[in-house]
Amino acid sequence: MNRLCIIPCGAKKIWDTAAAPSGPCPAKQAYISPLHRKCQAYADRYFDHWAILSAKHGFLLPDDKLYENYNVAFGSGHPEIISLHELKRQVSERRLDRFEEVVVLGGKKFTGIVPEVFSEETRIYFPLVGSRGIGDMLQKLNRALERNEPFDGIVGTKQGGLE
Repeated sequence: MNRLCIIPCGAKKIWDTAAAPSGPCPAKQAYISPLHRKCQAYADRYFDHWAILSAKHGFLLPDDKLYENYNVAFGSGHPEIISLHELKRQVSERRLDRFEEVVVLGGKKFTGIVPEVFSEETRIYFPLVGSRGIGDMLQKLNRALERNEPFDGIVGTKQGGLE
């Protein structure tokens, strides 16, 4: 099946460390929070295609370059939050609309964003929605990786994920 995994970016970035690069950094190396790293490991193992969803930049492919630190989060009211219109444009421009199924490894805030920018024909799943917090999400991801078992019984479709 033609599938895409979307993972959250995370507030902690490589520029927050002593090992900060002096030039651009690939998106797959820029985000260093434990949740992002675990989501990226899951996406690497179980998907041929994945993207990072950033509140500032939108959909980032793993090798897209980032040039500087930023602190923009969905739901924060920050003036630099990417618009749904721009996200829809990116889905088309980056050919993310070619995927039949999208698995989103983010929390509840993504249920109001991702379904709005993909077509109604796209099956969208949110296997981590319903978790009791980041710690619970990390435990679920760890279990899936340790047992080499991707999430089964994925819950939350485009229609049902907005509850």
